[in-house]
Formats: sequence, C-alpha cells, structure tokens
Amino acid sequence: MSWVHDKLNIVSSIIWGEYLLIPLMVFVGVYLTIGLRAMPWLKIPLAFQTLWQGRKNSSEKKGDISPFQALMTALSATVGTGNIAGVATAIYFGGPGAIFWMWVIAIFGMATKYAEAVLAVSYREKDMLGNYVGGPMYYIRNGLGDNWKWMAASFAFFAMIAAFGIGNMVQSHSVADEIKSSFSVPTWFTGTIMAALTAVVIIGGVKRIAQIASKVVPFMAAIYIIAALAILSLNIEKIPAAFLLIVNSAFTGSAASGGFLGASIWMAIRWGFARGIFSNESGLGSAPIAHAAAQTNDPVKQGMVAMLGTFIDTLILCSLTAFVIIVTGAWESGLQGAPMTSLAFSIGLYGYGNYVVSFGLILFAFTTIIGWSYYGERCASYLFGTSIVFYYRIVWISAIFIGANVKLEIVWAFADVLNGLMALPNLIALLLLSPIVFSKTRQYFNNKNSKWSLIRKI
Repeated sequence: MSWVHDKLNIVSSIIWGEYLLIPLMVFVGVYLTIGLRAMPWLKIPLAFQTLWQGRKNSSEKKGDISPFQALMTALSATVGTGNIAGVATAIYFGGPGAIFWMWVIAIFGMATKYAEAVLAVSYREKDMLGNYVGGPMYYIRNGLGDNWKWMAASFAFFAMIAAFGIGNMVQSHSVADEIKSSFSVPTWFTGTIMAALTAVVIIGGVKRIAQIASKVVPFMAAIYIIAALAILSLNIEKIPAAFLLIVNSAFTGSAASGGFLGASIWMAIRWGFARGIFSNESGLGSAPIAHAAAQTNDPVKQGMVAMLGTFIDTLILCSLTAFVIIVTGAWESGLQGAPMTSLAFSIGLYGYGNYVVSFGLILFAFTTIIGWSYYGERCASYLFGTSIVFYYRIVWISAIFIGANVKLEIVWAFADVLNGLMALPNLIALLLLSPIVFSKTRQYFNNKNSKWSLIRKI
C-alpha cells in the first residue's frame, strides 16, 4: 500500500506541479478575465441582485431548480473541509503568504466559474427522465463536436470516480474523526448516521438536494461568519499587522518561528493556488453541473450567479478562517489542518470556539457529500444512461460508511490525481469555447432593452 501511495503522490505532484495544472488554471482565469474585460469584478453588486431575484422557482423558465438553489447546491459541494482544514494546510506548508495567492486564484477564478456556468446553460439537454442536465461533458460534446466526444467522456469518467474521494470518503472521514476526538463517538456510528441522512436526501434527486442546500448552506455559513467576526472584533488591533504579514510573506517567504518551519515564495504560491482551487473548485468543472439545472433563459445571468460561489467561498469564508488563524497565533503552533483552525477558534472564543469548528466541519462536510453525489451521478448517467443512477446512489451511500472507518492516505492521493485529470479537459474546453462566452456576454450587456446594461462594450 505504501508503494501505491508513493506512486500516487508522484503523479499528483506532476499534475499539480509548477509546469502543468496550476499554471494552466491561472492562464485560463487571467485569459477569461481579460477577454471579459474584468466584467466578473465590475458586476459583483449586479450578481448579488440577480441572485436575490432568483430565490423563487419559476415555471416560465427552463430548468428544474431556482438560480438561488443552483448556487446553494454548488456551494454545498464547495464549502467544506477546504474552508476549515484547507486554509490551515495552506498556511502550514506555505506560510501566511499562501493566503495572498489564494486570493489571486479566486479573483481570476471568478471568470472561470462564470464561463463554466454560461456554457453549461447554453449546451444543456433534457435526459430520458425529463431532467435538465449539463456540465463540461455536454458543452465539450455539443460545443466542440463529435471529434471531441472522447474528451467529454474522459471528464465524466474521471469526475464520476473523483467524486468518491473529494466529495465522499474524505468528507465522511473528516467528520467521523472530528466527532470521535471531540465527543468520543465511535466512527462506525457516525458513518451509519451520515449514510442514512444522505440516503434520505439524495433519493429525491436534485430538487431535494437543492431544497436542503438552500436552507443548510446559508445557516451554517452565517454561524461560521458570525463566530469568525466575533474573534476578529476582539482582536481588531491585530488585523492590519496580519494583512501586512500575508502580503509581505507572499513575496518574501515566511521565516521559521514558533512551531512553524518556514516557507519559500514558491511554497506560498503552490499551496495558496492548490488549496484555493480545492476550496472553490473553479476550473474543475463540477459546479456547472449544478448550474445547468437552474431555471433560467439566459446563460449570462446564471453565469453571474455562479461566479459568486468563488467570491463567497474563498474571498469571504477562507479569508475569515485565515485571519482568525493568524491573529490568534495558531499558525505558529506546529499543528496543521483542522486542528490548527480548531485551536485558533478555541483561543479566540475562550475555549468554546472549537465547538463552532466541529459543528461547521460536520455541516460543511455533509452538504459537500450531498452536492457531490449529484455531480457523480450526472457523470455516471452521461456514460451509462439514467438507469445507472439508482446503483450509483447505493455505492455512494456505502462509501460514506467505509470512508468514516478507514485511513484515507491513499484516497487523498487518488482524489488529487483524479481531480487534476477531470480539470484538464474542462480547461481545454473553456479555452476553445471562450469566443462563445465572450459573444453571449457582449450580446447581453449590449442589449438596449436590458435594464441591467451598465456598459455597452465588453
């Protein structure tokens, strides 16, 4: 097993190294941002207004769930251990400067997420059961033509399997481990309960998942944000210094101090980009699968809603986690992952903050599991037809219990490899189909009848 683990780590380091996936993701994000003339940055207020207007279902528009529910479904899959453990891991290996580069990848990742959703709505279809389906596999096949079917199938295959790592076993293991350490609850019991709750939700398909996500995601995010803001308000005099530490470390590296071993500039860049991508999933191709089901007649509107996922996930939630870790001094503790974040919140809230982290981790991980279940089954049905969905759900529920009770070093490594492999065809498709994204965006904002038209040219 150790041999397999070592080999997977080597492959993962190549895919996520300095010469392949991370540079490609950065290039795609920058290219799309320039091509859109910074529209994702300029239209953030409009995007929130569009999201607010899309709270309710509309039978007059094509789709299965409201635009708001589509975003909450996508956020349910992205807001997870990356916001708690991923930020701490980035700081542990890359120093505070990693947070700066996490911001950078998120800022440009907004354009990537926007483009994914625009294409997902533009090229979506109805399956044999009458459900709206879409995502990279559909916009690759329908947008690029028959010669690219192999790449569409490759994405679906890698995503279908990768879902069991990033979206299932990794999450259930994190929850079971946290509950065991905090409350001494056996992992088998936690795994059983999580599997049962997941079964109740996913059996209702995307509409049930969207209903649950639209209630749980805002609730859990609000609790986490309030707790983080409370800590920062108690340490408000330390925030300017924390910000300067993040910026300076991004360009000078981080010297060893306390339990922190120090980090180079490259380590800050690598871990900031990698954990940022893991957290908001811009470029992976997962979120557009959810946005393809949105009730909308305009791809651009849903694209603006979609880009808020990256903004909320990384620029708000991850940033709050990072500042709490730095102002409390937990980043110098020598801990990594969720324990570092738990220590930071415990220090900040006088010994009680760790319960916020435990509660947040449980809810974040659970919603990630139900969100990714939809991604995985959509990819499976693309490859094998809608009849596979029932069997996929059975395997999915079983994997939750297994993940809660086994060590996951190999699963983590395997998930990193497959996440990279699913991202590659999606990023290539985004580049090739970018003229479509630019054209639809220009048409939307140049429409004189559009009350949202603030600029005439993009």
